[in-house]
Amino acid sequence: MKKKLLVIGGTGFLGSHVCREAIKKNYRVISVSTKKTKFNLIKKVKYIKCDISNSTTIKRKLNFEVDYIINFGGYVDHSDKNKTYQSHFKGCKNLIDFYQKKKIKKFIQIGSSLEYGKTKSPHKEKIMTKKVILLKSIYAKSKLLSTNYCMNAFKKNFFPVIVLRPYLVYGPGQKIDRLIPFIISKSLTNKTFPCSSGVQLRNFLFVEDFVKAIFKTLTKKNVNGEIINIGSNNNLKVKKVILMIKNYLNSGKPMFGKIKLRKDESIKYYPSIKKAKNLINWKPLIQFEKGLIQTIKYYKEKSDKKNIKKNT
Repeated sequence: MKKKLLVIGGTGFLGSHVCREAIKKNYRVISVSTKKTKFNLIKKVKYIKCDISNSTTIKRKLNFEVDYIINFGGYVDHSDKNKTYQSHFKGCKNLIDFYQKKKIKKFIQIGSSLEYGKTKSPHKEKIMTKKVILLKSIYAKSKLLSTNYCMNAFKKNFFPVIVLRPYLVYGPGQKIDRLIPFIISKSLTNKTFPCSSGVQLRNFLFVEDFVKAIFKTLTKKNVNGEIINIGSNNNLKVKKVILMIKNYLNSGKPMFGKIKLRKDESIKYYPSIKKAKNLINWKPLIQFEKGLIQTIKYYKEKSDKKNIKKNT
């Protein structure tokens, strides 16, 4: 019998990639999101509209048996502090409270590298930021609160939860307001665009590698109650990434230094991924340049199709 996988936030960038891979791996896949999606529907995926920040709605809409749950749930736009808190923390809490009463094999909570706050890089999982108050953004605070709630559920009730902390995941299908798609979109039209000095060192992970890490975690035994960094070997300065895109397309006019660095911005922000290698037998395989070219081609094709449609 097929294993049943529930993907919270299955219509988003990461969730949709996981749904596609799960169908290939012969899972029965159910996607849960707050909005009905009219595009990018994946064949064989069942779509349910449900707001996870409402516990009553969860009981009504998700009252069926599942084997595995992956929680990507939460608003991508973090400008509304209350919505961010409700969707990222309260949503996670509601799901755990509900599924603790059911027999599930695994619950994967997608955390965030921002939970480390001002911790010196490389970040190691044993350096767990306990003080939520030290974190600047409501998103980071909500994610850390979720992690703490997950770990308490494991300690008290042996709830089969694992927290994965991804770094900067990029790839085809990501929204244009994210760093790499933004630079690509501006460069494709040879536009002038403001950016920082680009001295920040960041860790970039291709979406395909991240999806593999998730399925490694799903099938691995003895990983419950763990927090695992999921990053790459690609620690690159933002300026280098911008110039790689510009040079590949031979287009785009970045205005370096036009956007000031935040006073509290970390210049170096990257993980140790030793735990992922040892515990779930995973390591990133896609080199940054290869993943970047694949991503650029996706947006170029999308742009070309849009222009053809506009001119017909």
